[in-house]
Amino acid sequence: MHKPVVVIGLVGKVLDASGRRQDRWQRWRPTVSLCQQDDMVVHRFELLHHPGEAELARVVAADIGSVSPETQVRLHQLDVEDAWDFEVMYAGLFDFARSLPWQPDSEDVLVHITTGSHVAQICLFLLTEARELPGRLLQTSPRRDGRHDPRGSLSIIDLDLQRYDRIAARFGEQRERQLAFLKAGIDTQNPQFNKLIAEIEQVARASTAPLLLTGPTGAGKTVLARRIFALKQASRQLSGHFVEVNCATLRGDAAMSALFGHVRGAFTGALSAREGLLRQADRGLLFLDEIGELGRDEQAMLLRALEDQRFLPMGSDREVQSSFQLIAGSNRDLGERVRTGHFRDDLLARLSVWQFRLPGLAERREDIAPNLDWELDQVGRRRGQRVTMSREARERLLAFALSPQASWNHNFRDLSAAVQRMTTLAPGGRIREAEVVAEVARLRASWGTPLATVAPADVVDEVLGPAAAQLDRFDRVQLGDVLQVCRTQPTLSEAGRMLFDQSRQRKQSRNDADRLRKYLARFGLTFDGVTCRQSERILGGA
Repeated sequence: MHKPVVVIGLVGKVLDASGRRQDRWQRWRPTVSLCQQDDMVVHRFELLHHPGEAELARVVAADIGSVSPETQVRLHQLDVEDAWDFEVMYAGLFDFARSLPWQPDSEDVLVHITTGSHVAQICLFLLTEARELPGRLLQTSPRRDGRHDPRGSLSIIDLDLQRYDRIAARFGEQRERQLAFLKAGIDTQNPQFNKLIAEIEQVARASTAPLLLTGPTGAGKTVLARRIFALKQASRQLSGHFVEVNCATLRGDAAMSALFGHVRGAFTGALSAREGLLRQADRGLLFLDEIGELGRDEQAMLLRALEDQRFLPMGSDREVQSSFQLIAGSNRDLGERVRTGHFRDDLLARLSVWQFRLPGLAERREDIAPNLDWELDQVGRRRGQRVTMSREARERLLAFALSPQASWNHNFRDLSAAVQRMTTLAPGGRIREAEVVAEVARLRASWGTPLATVAPADVVDEVLGPAAAQLDRFDRVQLGDVLQVCRTQPTLSEAGRMLFDQSRQRKQSRNDADRLRKYLARFGLTFDGVTCRQSERILGGA
């Protein structure tokens, strides 16, 4: 059994108007024609009209009564002074929607959007989408086949996009593409990072408020800021340029001039006018990295520029205007900078409407492997040749990269530099185990930390497993020290030289590698097995 049909609509000041002319029955009039359909009976029509259209509304209601006696027409005066004022129109229709006791479970509610001003039609659409008007959209039109028929035709639009699989799939695919773009196409696995990027993408699409990106140096703040700009530019939210500066490089008058510009003669040496970065970023995006390094005077002017979109260039008595999206970056704790008096709390409040902390590489080690592949691909693109790694080289590098011994002090900058060095030294563009061993040593030296950061007893347990419990304390301590040394040296020979340095100086034989090999064999171990065991354990649990 079909539910009773209830239609909501506005009187069309032009389309429904025909006075009492007899030929009005031969004309297509949307509101009346809606009640002349053979396959749809309108049981109730909630007909809205503006104060000056009361007489027209009564004529339309009478004509509906003539063609459809079963239709109950209820007139509602919409007290809106300006039909083209969006805010006022939406408020009036919202109040109407809230005033009636809709029963969507027992009534089929249709919202007619053919008549009324364009603003009114948009407001009806939004109220229907928000379910304030619990129904479907109804559109009517004259017949398109050229035949004269005052009834015209109608179509119903259901805004429940979940019912349209292809539309829903397209929205989902577009969202995935945008997320992948923000991640540079890298298939990141860290769930916290993926959640963070999803939130940033949502904010970038919907908000023009400043974004504050925090996190350690090298975590990718600049790269992400550039990609946010490209995303907003692609969606036509920004038409200007991407302008960036590291605030740590700005000092004194140079800082004021660089950011806000100056007029000729503003200070000694100002031989010509300068536009300034804020002006260059008009209708675009300004990225201020290390914003915590700005002086307090620059902070005050930046705050005003954010709030008023106006500022004074140095030496000028005339303000200039610039509307820009701001992304600020900092590896410092700005809250602490506020407490020590180095940063304005009102500026921090303005910046931190949206604040996101990018984790360092050591905090998302499961993303090292895909980032390694990405770096290799980037080097190959720049060189115009394919760059690869042998299986053994990749496993060895990842074993070190994923271990606690790898501190990744400079985050992705360290990883990028490591890949560049290995590919430069790799013959034929194929990185072998030898290049990895040498690079691991370079990374350890650059970080200034010893290779073995695991306690000797833990190393023994890790390498021998349950068999470690069978060792005497003497053997356990000695083996633990040997294993740590093995993990600090790139080759068996270098580890042997370190372990047997004193005795080697008193003996003719210099075969330290063989001596170490035999010692490890007593416990069923090999040098490669000791240095790669951690790789197997980490990769096996991934």
